[in-house]
Amino acid sequence: MAAEIVNPRSDSSTESTTDEPFDPAFALHRGGKMAVRATVPIRDRDDLSLAYTPGVAKVCSAIAEQPELVHDYTWKSQVVAVVTDGTAVLGLGDIGPEASLPVMEGKAILFKQFGGVDAVPIALATTDADEIVETVVRLAPSFGGVNLEDISAPRCFEIERKLQERLDIPVFHDDQHGTAVVTLAALRNAAKLSGRSLGDLRAVISGAGAAGVAIAKFLLEAGLGDVAVADRKGIVSRDREDLTDVKRELAELTNRAGISGPLEVALAGADVFIGVSGGTVPEAAVASMAPGAFVFAMANPNPEVHPDIAHKYASVVATGRSDYPNQINNVLAFPGIFAGALQVRASRITEGMKIAAANALADVVGDELAADYVIPSPFDERVAPAVTAAVAAAARAEGVARR
Repeated sequence: MAAEIVNPRSDSSTESTTDEPFDPAFALHRGGKMAVRATVPIRDRDDLSLAYTPGVAKVCSAIAEQPELVHDYTWKSQVVAVVTDGTAVLGLGDIGPEASLPVMEGKAILFKQFGGVDAVPIALATTDADEIVETVVRLAPSFGGVNLEDISAPRCFEIERKLQERLDIPVFHDDQHGTAVVTLAALRNAAKLSGRSLGDLRAVISGAGAAGVAIAKFLLEAGLGDVAVADRKGIVSRDREDLTDVKRELAELTNRAGISGPLEVALAGADVFIGVSGGTVPEAAVASMAPGAFVFAMANPNPEVHPDIAHKYASVVATGRSDYPNQINNVLAFPGIFAGALQVRASRITEGMKIAAANALADVVGDELAADYVIPSPFDERVAPAVTAAVAAAARAEGVARR
């Protein structure tokens, strides 16, 4: 079976009985955005006997004797569970599992459309970290990977870590790592365009949630010169006494310059601004950045720095929106990352695999590199194959591939 994109259903059981004005978003979502289809025909008794009983019993027995055969004779090796508890959905916040389903369906069809990976939305009626972990562990035999989605921080860090410890399949929190991969790819190309290396750059991240923490760690792993992260109370620094465990660890890894105070203090002379907070940065603070700075204001739909303002002071501007150049969009990363991991039956997704994905994504731009083109479009057909191949090769090189 496989998930497929379907047109909105218009049968009488799902038609609206209200007099509400037509809204194309509701029309598209009516009846859901997914369906399940068979990949083998059931035309007659012979087909039925092979697809189900008695033929299926032979396959079940073979898998019972050799469990690894499950990858060859079921859909396990090509399907991902998209798991949420509905606590951090888009910019809507904690709206619950049912209300999160349209997003999870959307995520699943993006997996299929852009990476050829089947995915199943799973919205859980619990926000308890241990209950989520136990539930996913029990569901795991049906899946080749787990994509955690829209789970609020700091629980998302604990949930991902515990699942990675207990499962031998890839577990990937896209809000963290997908965002980080695409950000690194765009930053690599922006640096290349300006004749600098990552090590020459000092960055400031607005937002110390899942994305901000992951981006900071990932950029340092990739060789960034320094990065400071700001939350609502200012720069995350060792001298603060109000830090959570996650932010305390972040303070040890980041802000080598020892900056304290509000975001604006850190932005003075900074080379890069990365926004994943949804706040607003004063124009004067943007103006104080170093000449030739990069502004990646990714809050959507309202960037922390409006592109018109950012272009006054920055040499490269990126947003999370599709109506401006250089969209930092996770769909550039997660389909290919999972496709590559599943292709080689990787036991996990390593830092090396993520860096390989970022490098491959950056390389797609190639000779077309320009200030308004540091990251490719999600509709560039070269993206997913390039990321898939790079991730699979990195998995083999790091010894986590099983085929």
